[in-house]
Amino acid sequence: APPPPPPPPGGSQCPPPPPPPLGGKGPGGPTPPPPPPLAGKAIGGPPAPPPPPGRGRGGPPAPPPPAGRGWGAPPPPVTARVSATSPSTPSAAGRRTSLKPLHWVKVTRAVQGSLWAEAQRSADQAKGPEIDMTELESLFSAAVPTTGTGVSGDRAGGRRASFGMKQEKVHLIDLRRANNCEIMLTKVKMPLPDVMSAVLALDGSILDVDQVENLIKFSPTKEEMDLLKNYTGSKDNLGKCEQFFLEMMRVPRVESKLRVFSFKIQFATQVGDLRKNLNTVNDASREVRESIKLRRIMQTILSLGNALNQGTARGSAIGFKLDSLSKLTDTRARNNKMTLMHYLCKVLADKLPELLDFHKDLAHLEGASKIQLKSLAEEMQAVSKSLEKVEQELTVSENDGPVSEGFRKNLKSFLNIAEADVRSLASLYSEVGRNADSLAHYFGEDPARCPFEQVTSILLNFVIMFKRAHDENFKMAELERKKAEKEAEQERLKISPIRRDAEAFRKDDIFSPFKSSKVG
Repeated sequence: APPPPPPPPGGSQCPPPPPPPLGGKGPGGPTPPPPPPLAGKAIGGPPAPPPPPGRGRGGPPAPPPPAGRGWGAPPPPVTARVSATSPSTPSAAGRRTSLKPLHWVKVTRAVQGSLWAEAQRSADQAKGPEIDMTELESLFSAAVPTTGTGVSGDRAGGRRASFGMKQEKVHLIDLRRANNCEIMLTKVKMPLPDVMSAVLALDGSILDVDQVENLIKFSPTKEEMDLLKNYTGSKDNLGKCEQFFLEMMRVPRVESKLRVFSFKIQFATQVGDLRKNLNTVNDASREVRESIKLRRIMQTILSLGNALNQGTARGSAIGFKLDSLSKLTDTRARNNKMTLMHYLCKVLADKLPELLDFHKDLAHLEGASKIQLKSLAEEMQAVSKSLEKVEQELTVSENDGPVSEGFRKNLKSFLNIAEADVRSLASLYSEVGRNADSLAHYFGEDPARCPFEQVTSILLNFVIMFKRAHDENFKMAELERKKAEKEAEQERLKISPIRRDAEAFRKDDIFSPFKSSKVG
């Protein structure tokens, strides 16, 4: 540092220095700067020299030392002080406000060769820049700051004033999911506590299955629950979705209870539909096996086939495969206008007309042809597994406390009924399996190669083609009848002029003598 300037002459005429401030430091500590010199020229001396170079603009120039003090060290130059605390200091961290979350999927284990693994190996080189938390909090705070100055703060305050200074809601959940959740809640149209009360009461008269399925869809995930548990602000400031999630979190294993509720609502319909389909399979199997008319028609087909195949390797058959029924429409007469199916219907109409309405014996065949036994097995398995989950939830809910007391009571009542229904349904399902196999055996088929679905499909197609061929035979007979009548009428008309002329000639011959006498 450059040497201090020499004391001005006539130091006895300079005013004395100001007294030290109260509570100031003792000797050896930094001395506060003296007041600026008086206006006008200094008394008894030249003006003070300029400040030493390199000191910056931190404050006013240092005044000369008082006269008579000798070569004492001058006070240090005054520099500007930073009033704001650095964001990296502990005090700034302690003041951290709630920030809006970044909804990312974090990586918990760095895959070898990834940039995250490389960053872990060279932490110093890959370290990101230091974050200014003060700036970050001012830009991304979850709650709107209540104080602030400057143009942007005034503008924001002016804009919110028109809304009565309403505080912005805090949103912790992903924006799209939160919006969809709020849309769903508008369709429920009841307070959130009432919604959960209906769930715990298993009251299907308040919530339908679609509403319960939507509640399942918008049940909070573990990550969303952690976000809400870590939130320390006022619950009233949270968005509607967040408040709904908090209400659901009051119920232990809320998603499991909702699935139980959904199963209970659908149980009666699901079991009823399954029982109806099982009975349809049973009824169709019984009707086919017990139909005397169908049996006689099959025997008639066997006779026709043996008659056509007489003297060949295909002749003298004692039966035929079920899919041979489809060949009846492929075998055509020589005139190519009639098939063997048409001829079968003609033979039956002429000799056994009482068999033509055999399809009336098979009332459940069409319905059974639309049923897949595999689907029935899957539905039966789904009902059994769902019932097991209901029993598990009842067992676990014993430790829930008072919040699940009504839920347990209602669930026990439902289980008593549901278990009895499922037991009877399982018994019916076993019976259906036996009857479906016996239907294939009835036609001499292997159930593994010709299952129930194939049997019913072939039989239904035979019924349809039989009725069509019979109707075509009837229409053809009508056309032939009308044709015969027309030909008879034409033949009659041909004979009529001859008779008319003969009659006229006969009349003329009778009256001819009278005509002759009159003329004479």
